Order: sequence, then C-alpha cells, then structure tokens
Amino acid sequence: MKTVMVVVGTRPEIIKMAPIVRALRKNKIPTTFVHCGQHYDYNMSQQFIEDLELPSPDYTYKIRAYSPGAQTAQIILYMDKVLKETAPAVVLVEGDTNSVLAAAVAANKREVPVGHVEAGLRSFDLRMPEEHNRRLTDHLSTFLFAPTERAEANLKRESVWGKIYVTGNTVIDAVIQHLPIAERKSEILKKIRFEKFALATAHRAENVDAEAVLKTFMEVFASSPVPVVYPMHPRTKKRLRQNKMYAQIRKLENVQILPPLGYLDFLVLMKKSELIITDSGGIQEEATAPSIRKPVLVIRLSTERPEAVETGFAKVVGTDKHEILAAIGTALKRRKELPQTSPFGDGTAAEKIVEIIQKEFFA
Repeated sequence: MKTVMVVVGTRPEIIKMAPIVRALRKNKIPTTFVHCGQHYDYNMSQQFIEDLELPSPDYTYKIRAYSPGAQTAQIILYMDKVLKETAPAVVLVEGDTNSVLAAAVAANKREVPVGHVEAGLRSFDLRMPEEHNRRLTDHLSTFLFAPTERAEANLKRESVWGKIYVTGNTVIDAVIQHLPIAERKSEILKKIRFEKFALATAHRAENVDAEAVLKTFMEVFASSPVPVVYPMHPRTKKRLRQNKMYAQIRKLENVQILPPLGYLDFLVLMKKSELIITDSGGIQEEATAPSIRKPVLVIRLSTERPEAVETGFAKVVGTDKHEILAAIGTALKRRKELPQTSPFGDGTAAEKIVEIIQKEFFA
C-alpha cells in the first residue's frame, strides 16, 4: 500500500507538520509518521506531539551524535533503513534543519520523491547552516511548496527542477489550530510576574556563542523599557554560565527567566506579550497570524522572512544595544499599525499541499 511519509526531527517541524498530518488523516490518505530524533529529549519532541494531540510516530530514532556532520550522517543511515522497509510514495519534509536535509538525501538515494514544505526561503547569509540545508533540500525535491510568491521567485531564479506550488505556510494553519488548545490547557500566565512584558528568545549559534553579542543581549534586557520574559534555551544557559553572566541576569528585577517551554505555553505568551524579541525564524511567521499579531524585533543581521519586514510586522535590528533599545521603544508605540492579515497565508496551506499530493499519488 502506498503511503505518504511525514518526517520530523525538531520541535518546529512537529508544529508545522501537524496540520499536514491532520489533513492527511482527514482525507484518509495512508501515512507513515517518522521522528528521526534531532531533538531527542522528551520536552522537545514527545511532549509536543502529545500537546498537539497528534498520533505517536510510527518510527522514532534517538540521535547519539552531537557534531552536525555526525548527526546528519546518522539520520541518513536511519532514514535509509526506514525507507527500505516502508517504500513510501513520497517523503514530506519541512524547513531547514539537519533532519530535513538528511531525510531528503536518503529519499533521493532510494529514488523516492521528496516534497519540501516551506521551500524557497533564503537569508542569503551563508554563515547560517540552515541556509545550506534549505538550498540543498530545494534542489533535491520533486515538489516544492513555497509559502509566498517571493519564495517561488527564489526557486525559479535558482532553476530548481521540481514542481513549484505557492501554498502559504503551514505555520499559520498551526497557530489557528493550536491557539484554542493552548488557551484551554496552558497555565503559564499564572507564573508570569508582569502584567505587560516583551517576550524574548535567543538561541542561534552566531549569537549565543559570541560572548560580546550575548553580553549585549543581556544588557538590552536589563535596560528594556518594558519587562522581559525570557524562556531560555539550554544552549544559551550553558554559554551564560561559561561566561559568568548567568547569576547576574537572574538577579534582574525586570527580567523573568523561564525554562524551555512547551509550544502551547509559548503561544499563550506570544498572544499576551506587547512585542517579541527573537533570533528565531519561525516566530517571525507565527507573530503575523491574526490571532497573535505582534511586532517582532529580529536580533540578527538578516532574515529569511522578508515578507514579515515588508508588511511591518518585523524589523531586523541586528546586535547593537542602542539599535535594539531604540527599536523596542518604537515598536511599543506602533502596535496598532500592524496589518490585519498575514503575509504567510490564510491558514489553508496544509489542505492545499495534501490536495496536490492526493492528485499526484492517490487519484
């Protein structure tokens, strides 16, 4: 029996593929759900699957390697075995992680078509490993599901050989589907000390592995005109301790550090916040969903989501303390100017993708 293999390996992939898994089940299309283990601890994988009320994966793997190369190699080997055993009609991957590239390579070597969800994103910043992963995956894919016309233009400019479809981004589907669950289940607001706050995240290697940049971020949070709620990634916490900054930031009265949060808790904080300060790509998209609709300050030198910038939701502020603080003040004043609709779609991306897959393989 032909099946659609849905492969995830990290928390964002689980979130963004959840609407596709639901749409496949709704249309009664046989599905093989694989978690290939890039985020292997319970809080970053299985908890999300349970929170989102998804079926348990049919195949699960736990990565033992830590270097990006060894991690990618292990996933290729694992996926090769799963593909040999299951022989799916098509493999769907999402995004730009090592898991995505590894699954695409393994499928390509087994001559199984690859469908890349969120194809065509480009930061044009080759320091970022994600930029390499997404470009290589796009050129391996038979079906490229571009979230926007700009992403489609990127793919055409690079002369990818697969079929391109502009579908919108499933991240908007995910917010629409999951926020009601979050508001029903989450109790995170009971733990927040502030009535009004900015929500901050920072985890990218180019930021937190650079002591000067990390110090700047902590100084920004300390000086912010609005209190900061900061769910801290394990990588960031480790670097703060190595640089003897962790104890100092924990003492700040206007900064509340939280452990890594589940997706549902994070959605509630996004909706409640005054603005968002982040180096995450996916959060730039989630913030544009009509039910969230928050300004985002991107503490990076580039973004692969220029649509969020062009429509006024996001501003790339870099890593300079004064630039970030000035942008916080401006963002707090301009909240009402944000658009009512998202540049990343209307929440029907998963349905469009599944309809394409159904016509190609199950008509």
